[in-house]
Amino acid sequence: MSEELITLANLRPFAGSKHREKRVGRGPGSGHGKTSCRGQKGQRARSGGGVPPWFEGGQMPLIRRLPKRGFKNPFRVEYAVVNVRDLARRFSAGEVVDVEALKRVGLVKGRGVRVKLLGDGEIDFALTVRVHAVSKSAKEKIEKAGGRVEIIED
Repeated sequence: MSEELITLANLRPFAGSKHREKRVGRGPGSGHGKTSCRGQKGQRARSGGGVPPWFEGGQMPLIRRLPKRGFKNPFRVEYAVVNVRDLARRFSAGEVVDVEALKRVGLVKGRGVRVKLLGDGEIDFALTVRVHAVSKSAKEKIEKAGGRVEIIED
């Protein structure tokens, strides 16, 4: 038996994996005539009939049996987090680091994001950082290195 190299040009299903289509409503000789395998009357016999996959036969659905938990604050403000370590790795001395610069180097993704600077890591050169929020330790590290932190008001 020779191993044939499979390419897009000679792809075909394995032998026995494909079945002939069941042709319903093609007369009594076919075995699938008249009611087309739907039986007599009833919801499933009608066109468009049947129930959705989540229907539980009229009993109280699972989603309604489970208790509601917690609270989702609609006014929550989420921040993309950037650490001092990340700034030290991706920027050089004297640069201005704002949201656009952070997006450009891949530290922040998406539109309309708010950025918070955290103090994980060390930095030994001056940067001007413009972000929406900053932790106390991050601000101290940037200023100790001779840089400046500016808070953006949206």
